[in-house]
Amino acid sequence: QWYQRRVPITAGEGMIGHTLFTKQTGAQGRPCNEVMVCERVYCRKEFYFAIVMDRTYNGPTMIVSTQGGMNIEEVASENPDAIVKIPVDIEQGITNREVNQVADVLGLGGDQRKQLKDAVSKLYNLFVKYDSTLLEINPLAELTDGRVLCLDCKINFDDNAEYRHAELFKKRDLSQEDKRDVDASAAGLNYIGLDGNIGCLVNGAGLAMATMDIIKLHGGEPANFLDVGGGATAEQVTEAFKIISSDPNVTAILVNIFGGIMRCDVIAQGILEAATNLKLDIPLIVRLQGTNVKEAKALMGMSSVKILPVDDLDDAASMAVKLSDIVGQAQRLNVKLDFSLDI
Repeated sequence: QWYQRRVPITAGEGMIGHTLFTKQTGAQGRPCNEVMVCERVYCRKEFYFAIVMDRTYNGPTMIVSTQGGMNIEEVASENPDAIVKIPVDIEQGITNREVNQVADVLGLGGDQRKQLKDAVSKLYNLFVKYDSTLLEINPLAELTDGRVLCLDCKINFDDNAEYRHAELFKKRDLSQEDKRDVDASAAGLNYIGLDGNIGCLVNGAGLAMATMDIIKLHGGEPANFLDVGGGATAEQVTEAFKIISSDPNVTAILVNIFGGIMRCDVIAQGILEAATNLKLDIPLIVRLQGTNVKEAKALMGMSSVKILPVDDLDDAASMAVKLSDIVGQAQRLNVKLDFSLDI
């Protein structure tokens, strides 16, 4: 008995404080701060069960498969017929009909069917109660002792519902997230880090996607998706630059702003403050169009900050790609570049 108690303690001590590397963590890994100890069970069958918010059905949809315990994306690709979707009327809620459909797909009868129906109903109610966007059980297992258990679970929550579930969101473990993502969230910015070397600062998700596409069209690779939104302040723009420039792979920054609700002069003020405070030493290409663009250009023209203004998006993307390549080559040769303009 002493040995049985000591095994999980020894295993945990060997994990806590170290960096965990799995397919889910990415190349950088994640710090292991806690270890969950659970009962060891033996499976007779492994299934897949999930609930998602599905636009196709305008509401929750249960996804069920007899092929659990494996990558569901591979199952969907190799054997799509093994995956069954069961929509649920969000107004009516889950009924005995949908629960029985799940049990029929998984082929469970007797007491196992009763256990499954109870679990599915509770999982659906949890999904709705906490404004989830995904609840995934993989595997949902039938054990050799006759029990039906959820052995692994992943739940995503709608960020817009944070005000309704404050206690739940307090459990967020920031040590498991990219610091840039955390900083962007705190500043009210939409940020996703990528693997390229051209930083992007754009307003509007659609324009951000188009900007990344045109960078790739010219042979470059975007380092991030960053949407400052339609009402960003100069402080948010400064924070955006901090996040972009914290990526060591970034060798140029492209700013693409269409000022509708957003004022170009506010963006320009934020750009100048950020470039000055952060002492940026990489090319900064700025394309501004729209509200107060003349005032914005005047602000940048009177500044001593090294900014490369471009009116055409295609020209701006092409310049960003070329200058990024130049900076990358210079860094590899340990050569310092100066992008000052004699105007």
